[in-house]
Amino acid sequence: MTTAEHPPAAGLPSTARPALGQLRRARARFLAGHPPPADVPDEVAAAWRRARFYGVRPDAAADSATDAATDSAGLAPQSPDPALLEAARPVLERLAPVLVHERATLLLTDARLRVLWSAGHAPRDTLRPDLSEQSVGPNSAALALRTGHRAEVHGPEHILDMWQEVSAVSVPLRAPGDSRPVGTVTVASALCGGCAPHPQAALAEATAAVVEAELRAYTRAPERALLDAYLSACAGQDRPVAAFAGHSRLVSGAAAQLLSARDVEDLERAVHEALREDTPGTRLPCAATVEIVRHQGRVVGAVAVLEPAPGRAPSTPAGRPPTALAGHSVPWRHATERAAELATAHAPLLLVGERGTGKTTLARELLGGTEPLVVDAAEGDLHETLPADPHGSLVLRHAERLAQHDVAAIVALLESRPTAPLLVTYTPGAPPGPCLQRLLDTLAARSVTLPALRERPEDIKELLAAVAPAPEPGQPPLTWTLDARRALERYPWPGNVTELTHVVRSLARRRRAVGPVRRTELPDPVREGPAERPLTPMEDAERTAILVALRRHGGNKARTAAALGIGRATLYRKLRSYGSHA
Repeated sequence: MTTAEHPPAAGLPSTARPALGQLRRARARFLAGHPPPADVPDEVAAAWRRARFYGVRPDAAADSATDAATDSAGLAPQSPDPALLEAARPVLERLAPVLVHERATLLLTDARLRVLWSAGHAPRDTLRPDLSEQSVGPNSAALALRTGHRAEVHGPEHILDMWQEVSAVSVPLRAPGDSRPVGTVTVASALCGGCAPHPQAALAEATAAVVEAELRAYTRAPERALLDAYLSACAGQDRPVAAFAGHSRLVSGAAAQLLSARDVEDLERAVHEALREDTPGTRLPCAATVEIVRHQGRVVGAVAVLEPAPGRAPSTPAGRPPTALAGHSVPWRHATERAAELATAHAPLLLVGERGTGKTTLARELLGGTEPLVVDAAEGDLHETLPADPHGSLVLRHAERLAQHDVAAIVALLESRPTAPLLVTYTPGAPPGPCLQRLLDTLAARSVTLPALRERPEDIKELLAAVAPAPEPGQPPLTWTLDARRALERYPWPGNVTELTHVVRSLARRRRAVGPVRRTELPDPVREGPAERPLTPMEDAERTAILVALRRHGGNKARTAAALGIGRATLYRKLRSYGSHA
């Protein structure tokens, strides 16, 4: 079982996957009740264990309803997202004649891994209408949806007998403006042992790219219609208005002041209910009135206008709001208010987010000034320092680094003390093992995901003041030119608030100039902004070296090219390729 953020070079053997014969023997031992051998990759063994946990039978045959559930175009009538299906169908139908010649099968799934369309060479008795792991065990579509990257599964990595001679590659599909996959494109073929990447990986990638382009074209006009209705309802004033469409929401500043995160969720559920019943003018929670928005006769969303009762004060969450944390953007407020609300109950709380998003800081703030016991799974031997019966609050950092025996200690603590005052921070990365996954599943009902800094650039201005060091006596505080602040807001900040803090404090420490910080004083990657396309690690290192050399030579490209040992034309070509405006 392999995943690939960037496809490996063609013809190179895969080092992440053992020989297929070795995997066949390991699978047979596992199905006979023995633990997987140590040479089986952890992610494959974990997928097999999940299949056993879900009760997937390896000898399960294709559903008898499969043939009846698909029409001549391979469409399963399961009320899919109309935008996804209508955008993808023309692309897939143009490819269908090629698939039989290539002896491959092409499938489209939605975000619930329901097969919406299929065509090609595969026998009908190997097709399943549902590709969720709960139904069929490990497969490339489920892996791609979970990791967000291209994924391959070959032969014995599957748990089903009927897929032992099948290799499949899947690519996640994303709608415009939505980071979560809305479905997958899968190409399945006869088993290809030792191939890396899958022979049809390029076809799957190209198909997904075209479908995503069609999705952008399909959704652009409906999105404009909803945005126009939202702006019209705001009427150029700061009126309390919210608009909802699928997973998207627009909330005006006045509405954000009136509604807590829970209020917004309740309002969104009521709006979607009104959309299903198609009842314009319905009165909703928070004294709101909903108006349904249509485009070319199709419902594309709804706008809710709030009419708060006279004297109603802005809503605050049930818990103590974490006011000491900088940021007033909607994503940040929703996350922190939800965390404050959950923290009022005597039960564990899971804080999820990328590194540097402020999970530990928020955990301390939620404890209301009490001094918790902080343990770090990255330091190891957690089971030796974890109190058996904690009376005070406990903060567990870096849960993703928990060893198996440490997970067992946490599970034992929760079983004996289900209301233990425990706050856990978790940074997603590599797929968790089965033990850690069970712990995360236990905590998932009370979890909050903190947004990355790139998802709330409007908070940069406030964060700059919060993370800057205190000025020396008699010195003014650190200020920023508009050009510098815009560069900071455009930068993606892979290290989030932690990286921003390091940049600001490092600059303040070594700065000798007076007045506001100018854009030219920022580090090269921040000053130049992100590349216009995803770069490989080698390209990123080369781009950084070029920018450093340019700065060292005052922006003179002739001297920079000579210092780097390349021609000036080559330097210009690389700058254009990396999207640098230096």
